[in-house]
Amino acid sequence: MEPAILFILVLFLLFMGVPVAVALGLSSLIIIAFFSSDSISSVALQLFTASQNYTLLAIPFFILASAFMSTGGVARRIIRFAIASVGHFRGGLAMASVLACMMFAALSGSSPATVVAIGTIAIAGMRQVGYTKEFAAGIIANAGTLGILIPPSIVMVVYSAATDVSVGRMFLAGVVPGLVAGLMLMIAIYVMARVRNLPAEDWKGFGEIIAGGKEAGWGLFLIIIILGGIYGGVFTPTEAAAVAAVYSFLVAVFVYRDMGPMKGEQWVREEDGVNARIGFSATVYALAFFFVWMILTFFLTADWEGVTLQGRTLTGIVLSLVAMVAYALWRGKQAGSRGLAGLLAASLPIWRRNLGLMGRNFLRAFFNEETRKVTVDAARTTVMLMFIIVNALLFAHVLTAERIPQAITALMVDAGFTWFTFLIAVNLLLLLGGQFMEPSGLLLIVAPVVFPIAMELGVDPVHLGIIMVVNMEIGMITPPIGLNLFVTSGITGMSLIQVVRAAAPFVLVLFVFLILVTYVPFMSTWLPYSLMGPEIVTR
Repeated sequence: MEPAILFILVLFLLFMGVPVAVALGLSSLIIIAFFSSDSISSVALQLFTASQNYTLLAIPFFILASAFMSTGGVARRIIRFAIASVGHFRGGLAMASVLACMMFAALSGSSPATVVAIGTIAIAGMRQVGYTKEFAAGIIANAGTLGILIPPSIVMVVYSAATDVSVGRMFLAGVVPGLVAGLMLMIAIYVMARVRNLPAEDWKGFGEIIAGGKEAGWGLFLIIIILGGIYGGVFTPTEAAAVAAVYSFLVAVFVYRDMGPMKGEQWVREEDGVNARIGFSATVYALAFFFVWMILTFFLTADWEGVTLQGRTLTGIVLSLVAMVAYALWRGKQAGSRGLAGLLAASLPIWRRNLGLMGRNFLRAFFNEETRKVTVDAARTTVMLMFIIVNALLFAHVLTAERIPQAITALMVDAGFTWFTFLIAVNLLLLLGGQFMEPSGLLLIVAPVVFPIAMELGVDPVHLGIIMVVNMEIGMITPPIGLNLFVTSGITGMSLIQVVRAAAPFVLVLFVFLILVTYVPFMSTWLPYSLMGPEIVTR
């Protein structure tokens, strides 16, 4: 009786337009107050316990990192690198947009942020070279969904918090499926491009790839910091999220200067001479090499014996100096300059100007209007999401207290369900629910119910998590509540119906991908279990 009342209450409140968080919390409170043997004090205890969940602390930091990285400058640099890499294929600009979405997804962990950041630039670029607006919008709406599949993913953190599955394993599990999904979309684009005779960009050579990679490198290095730190055993996913937030702020404000008090200030100006530019570039490459060397060796040698900070530092300094001298002599010879010492001396005014600029604006950068706006927007998103999560965990507590998952498990086992048919049922449930609900809220409702059943039927917990995330992806591009559809409509000026029609051909690709992910668990489990071992779940 209680399970039926609980689900009827939730559905009734949702269809009445009540926010998801309120619907979950209020339904749970009514059941505890009038139908359960639980004390009403358990509500306060459960809310307090949920708010103390250490795993959930990663969410506000990842949201903040995403907010700082979601600037036009970061997206523009990533798109340049993607075009240089795959733009010369037929339909290359569209394929580059998918590749850019994949790379930006690894920075933001958010699908809407990926659509906005990449879509505002990529759609305009595709229109200029002859793509239809519908084709461009359909690509971005679908490719943007990779934001919650390619790690780090906020939705994966939510799933881990709801089921106590390792966040690290979930992040690794999303790598191979994310690459496969992106590759399938790119293959579909290539086939359509051949049929429609879509244009290809000119091949600009490996020099353009290297130049694009250097320009986007500071942003893309965030991926190495997050994943390298987690799987190098240096810090936990929550600590990785905090490091990512700090790094994103420093890169956006001080390195790329896309926001803050130094916005628009170039490191090198037109009036700087050739020798100054070469000397400055040589020292920048040396410092960047030393920075990357120290971080990578820190990750790789964290558990090694006999490796000291002093040894790593000395080795890094020597290699950095070698790189600096080699670059300076190579470029200096081409420019007919006056030797290494002259080049380095010529670069001093550039360094003095930029260091002085950063010193004068260091404190102002923290209190700048743009910094404040990014922080406030991230805080609003965090409060909204955490309110949903806390109420959903209260809902999960009621489910557990009333033994609802156990009852459903027994019913399905008695009905002859196997893992194969169970996963069909899960996909249908999530595809239907994804049309009406936000991914995190739906996942927090469904996961506590289906997780015990999956464990009883022998479904791997990490595999189940990836299946649920892929379903959330499809839910974001299916009407009537598909969030990516509304975001794409907003940045293109197209009606929602037009965006739905544009996205439909590529949604079919994701449906095929869902079937592949569902029944080929090796795709999800190979990488995390090879590096971290199997997930242990106590039934």
